[in-house]
Amino acid sequence: MNPSVTPAELGSVTTGIDGVQVWQEEFYKDIHRHPDLWGEEARTAEKVTKKLQEIGVDEVLQIGGGVVGIIRNGEGRRVLFRADMDALPVTEATGLEYASAEPGKMHACGHDAHVASALGAAALLAKNKSEWSGTYLALFQPGEETGKGAQAMIEGGLVDRLAAVKPDVCLAQHLLPVPVAGNVATRSGAILSAGDSLKVTVFGKGAHGSMPQLGVDPAVLASSIVLRLQGIVSREIAPSDFGVVTVGSIKVGTAPNVISDQAELLLNVRAYDLAVRDKILKAIDRIVRAECQASGSPKDPTSRPSPRSRSP
Repeated sequence: MNPSVTPAELGSVTTGIDGVQVWQEEFYKDIHRHPDLWGEEARTAEKVTKKLQEIGVDEVLQIGGGVVGIIRNGEGRRVLFRADMDALPVTEATGLEYASAEPGKMHACGHDAHVASALGAAALLAKNKSEWSGTYLALFQPGEETGKGAQAMIEGGLVDRLAAVKPDVCLAQHLLPVPVAGNVATRSGAILSAGDSLKVTVFGKGAHGSMPQLGVDPAVLASSIVLRLQGIVSREIAPSDFGVVTVGSIKVGTAPNVISDQAELLLNVRAYDLAVRDKILKAIDRIVRAECQASGSPKDPTSRPSPRSRSP
């Protein structure tokens, strides 16, 4: 944080890390056992607040469902480090001793480790103030999986309440199993992409399976859409640009001999560049509408944002 500090001198900021790691592991396992989804992070936020107070930060703020711990240590750069707190709507089947005790909820994306890591960093900085100078802001955000948590904190007054300690730089981290577990990696430029999830509903005309000529089959329509969507990245996006279009779920019908009247597709889009993102989303809309028209769909499709069910 202080440009004059050499890497060797910076190393003493980690004094006391062995003791920190003991409670870090306990904290991590506890919130892994008791994951909170977006909008339900009260337990996690309360535990984070108590731990920040315990390690001796100067101020703790409750903002929009999130928590900010502030460590003031004289003149110097103001650094914000963000960790996300929410879990995923996934039932855990790992068999771990500390597996989720909440059916349908799991920290499958590493946010439990993000929280524990950020608390550990704050604890070491609070303990070793003689080794650095500046202001450190440990921000714990709800609702990363839906994108709504950051907005909730902004609407809760985050910018105004941090005006006096406006960060010079904002940092974050994300756990990944690649390229090699147990390593810390960084790079210039983009690392993780922006994500959009869409729920697309297309409409057919119900009929008996023995008389398909009387209906409009949404299963065939949905299948055509899935295949056509594969051409967006391979044929509409330049090879030098990054883009991903994934259809993660198709729901249509409930019986083998009945043609349903609608199908639901869950899509995930990834891109680094906003222009590429917009191009992909427009292409999805164009393809869905065109395939519906080609199939004789009785009414226009619908599309709306959908929470991600898995990440990253």
